[in-house]
Amino acid sequence: MRNLAVLLIIGLIVYCVIDVIRSTTDERLGVHPILWIALILIVPLVGALVWLAVRWSRRTAAGPDPSAPQRRTTGPDDDPDFLSRLDDDRRRADPGTSDDAPPAA
Repeated sequence: MRNLAVLLIIGLIVYCVIDVIRSTTDERLGVHPILWIALILIVPLVGALVWLAVRWSRRTAAGPDPSAPQRRTTGPDDDPDFLSRLDDDRRRADPGTSDDAPPAA
């Protein structure tokens, strides 16, 4: 159990160091990345948790990233492209029917 805790702390430190390197100046509150990395390495658990708190607060305050792809939350039945492809597939599968004809009883 003790070894697992040590491995988790090492993983957290590695994650935070990489995250500091990839962060923007605004996310670091204008502090040089070397200072953040030193804090994380000198006071491992506290430094990592402080970094995560600062990063989280700065990224949520900035709002969603406009360059990030937007996730679609609607179903495929709301997508006009999907519906038109579905109609095309149906027409190809059964060319004898038309959209104007009433359904067979």
